[in-house]
Amino acid sequence: MGIIEVTGITKNFGGLRALHDITFTLKTGEILGLIGPNGAGKTTLFNIIAGTFPPSSGTVVFDGEDITSFTSREICHKGISRTYQLVRPFSSLTVYENVLVGFYFGKPEAMPSGHLERDAQELLGLTGLLSKANTPAKNLTLVGRKQLEIARALATRPKVLLLDEAISGLNPAETETVMGLIRGIQKRGTTIIMIEHIMKAVMGLSDRILVLNFGELIAQGTPDQISRNKAVIEAYLGAEGAQVA
Repeated sequence: MGIIEVTGITKNFGGLRALHDITFTLKTGEILGLIGPNGAGKTTLFNIIAGTFPPSSGTVVFDGEDITSFTSREICHKGISRTYQLVRPFSSLTVYENVLVGFYFGKPEAMPSGHLERDAQELLGLTGLLSKANTPAKNLTLVGRKQLEIARALATRPKVLLLDEAISGLNPAETETVMGLIRGIQKRGTTIIMIEHIMKAVMGLSDRILVLNFGELIAQGTPDQISRNKAVIEAYLGAEGAQVA
C-alpha cells in the first residue's frame, strides 16, 4: 500500500465529466509527475486529493485512512499540502510573515515563538529566501513568489506535497534552481506529486509519471516508458517532446 491510494475517482460538473475512474498509488518517498494537455483534469484531481471539493464517486485513502469526505483544512492537518499555479502570497506581509501563516495554519496548536523562528529560518534557507526574509512579498520576482509558495506549503509540515506548475514560466537558470529545490524536498523525506508542462523538469525529476487526457488516465510508468508510449506521444508529447527524456 502506498501513502496515497486513489481508487475509481470520477468528477462531474453538471453534464461535464472532468475525471473518469482514476486509480493510482503514490509510493512513499517518490516524485510522481502528472502531465497531460490543458483541460485534461490534472488540477481537478489535485483539488479532490486536497479536499477542495469531493469526487462524484471513488475514494482517496491517505496513510491508511479514508479522507474522501474530509475538508481541505482537515486534510492539511493530516499531512497533505499544496501549491497553486497562480501564486498569491499575502502581498502586504514580509516573506517571513507569509511563512509564519503556513506554520500556524498547518499545526492546530500554536508553537513556542522560539521554535517558530528557528524553523522558519531553516525553511527560508531551504527555499533560497533567507536573504529576503524581511522583504515584502509584493516585491518578489516570479521565481521568488514560486519559492515562497513552496515555503508556505512546507510550513504546514506535509508528508505529501502537491506542486501545481511550480516551474512553468521560469527561465532556464530559475528552472534549475527550483528543480534543485524539489530534489532537496524529496531528500528531506517529503513525497511529491507535481503537475508540470516543462518536460525537462518532469522527465528529470519524476520517479514515475501519470498521463491524463480528457479526464482519463491513459498511461503511467517511468519517464523512459512514458516518453516511448505511442498514446502519450499522440495525445500530448509529440515527436519533439518525446525526445526530452
